[in-house]
Amino acid sequence: MRLNAKGELMADPVLAASAVSALRRDVTGDVLLPGDDGYHDARRVWNAMVDRRPAVVVRCADADTVAAAVRFARGHGLEIGVRCGGHSVSGMSVPDGGLMLDLTQMAAVRVDVDGRRARVQGGALLGALDRATQPYGLATTAGNVSHTGVGGLTLGGGMGWLARRYGLTCDNVLGFDVVTADGERVRATQSENADLFWGLRGGGGNFGVVTSFEFQLHEVGPVLSGIVFYPAEEAEQVLNGFRAAAASAPDELTAMVNLLIAPPVPFLPESAHGKPIVAVIGC
Repeated sequence: MRLNAKGELMADPVLAASAVSALRRDVTGDVLLPGDDGYHDARRVWNAMVDRRPAVVVRCADADTVAAAVRFARGHGLEIGVRCGGHSVSGMSVPDGGLMLDLTQMAAVRVDVDGRRARVQGGALLGALDRATQPYGLATTAGNVSHTGVGGLTLGGGMGWLARRYGLTCDNVLGFDVVTADGERVRATQSENADLFWGLRGGGGNFGVVTSFEFQLHEVGPVLSGIVFYPAEEAEQVLNGFRAAAASAPDELTAMVNLLIAPPVPFLPESAHGKPIVAVIGC
């Protein structure tokens, strides 16, 4: 069941077989309904507490499929959610009773070495971007883990290891290819649909479905990084020292402090596993 904008209870929509058949004819990619093989895998996201069931999942193969699916959702009054890496803690990519756009098949990355640019499809993960740019000694600001989706990170701003030197991920976007809410495909840059370009650079995912990003790349490397662990009893001393060091650190250094429970990893002694620790990470 769903709530409308007034907080009133809404019935879950029931899609007619003829409507689903028409959608399958219009799109390139899988159309999954509850009960279909692959449906539950498609709706599963990183936060296992999110247990929502879309009325239909469209695994998009290209931007035309995204546009067709958006028009279908509008025509049937379905809420739209967009899934890339599935890292949204609130589970916004999984609309209960709505239409879920799964972009994970749209994951290509193309690098223009001479122009220092990368074109990245909306379903790519950060690891794919890094693997494509690293052979050329190029990179742009991205997140902290490789399995985060490029789309969600960028549209939310995007903090990563290169942020102090090169700005947020959204600061490094040169252009977006977007499917708007009425199912039209448009381009957004500083000179074309400039207001949309401004809104997409950190304003969230409600301006349309981004099917492709164009990023500015920078010469980066070699990179030295590491992590140091301290017992929780030393947290005050570590945090005071970190604050003092950060005040004079160069822009090339990005560092963070995490207070966490030690995981059972081989580079930590077994005596520390499951106990509170302080982790200082620098890159």
